[in-house]
Amino acid sequence: MAHCEQVPAAVRTVDTVLARMRVLDATLPARDGVAVFNRVYLTVTEAVDQHIDGGRFPDAGSAIALDVRFAQRYLSAVDALEDGRRPPACWRPLFQFRRHPGVRPLQFALAGINAHIGHDLALAVVDTCRTLGCEPVDLEDEFDRVGDLLVTLEERVREELMPGPDLLQIADPLTHLLGSWSLDRARDATWAAARALWALRRLPDVAGEFTDRLDAAVGFAGRMLLTPLPD
Repeated sequence: MAHCEQVPAAVRTVDTVLARMRVLDATLPARDGVAVFNRVYLTVTEAVDQHIDGGRFPDAGSAIALDVRFAQRYLSAVDALEDGRRPPACWRPLFQFRRHPGVRPLQFALAGINAHIGHDLALAVVDTCRTLGCEPVDLEDEFDRVGDLLVTLEERVREELMPGPDLLQIADPLTHLLGSWSLDRARDATWAAARALWALRRLPDVAGEFTDRLDAAVGFAGRMLLTPLPD
């Protein structure tokens, strides 16, 4: 497999994105939906950083670049909201329902993961390829390793945020919501979307339409995941 070019200095560290996530963690109310997702994502980013430091990525430079570009997509959506600008459609349901008393913490976490994996990761792969002068196939190992960490974390999130077993009867609405979304399926779809966007990079109008439709579709799924539930 070919390696990407040397990583530019601007994307050589995850310290800046970790610092921003920690500020959000310290300042947002604990029950806020964005805070719930941010805690999950902070844990992921710290784990990726530890794996990079431990030499568990074959191409550490590419892993850092992808990790930072990926995180920047989420933080840019938060910045847009704070600045009064319109965030991507995939993030709007979480921002709109973040304080809704009928939405449970697990729903907030999965809606954020859905937005970030379903939309942001595909665009981050393309951003990284452009930055490093490589092809998506050159990032496949890094993509898979980050995805494996996310799957492990999703399992832990479900365990930690899952209501007690008395609330998870077969007819409980949350049971159906949890069964309606799969990180593995989202990850596979994201890799296909990244490859399609890269193939369309010389057709900006078509690529833009594809991106808009992806954004809207992921936002629709997020809205379903955030359906308010009775106590």
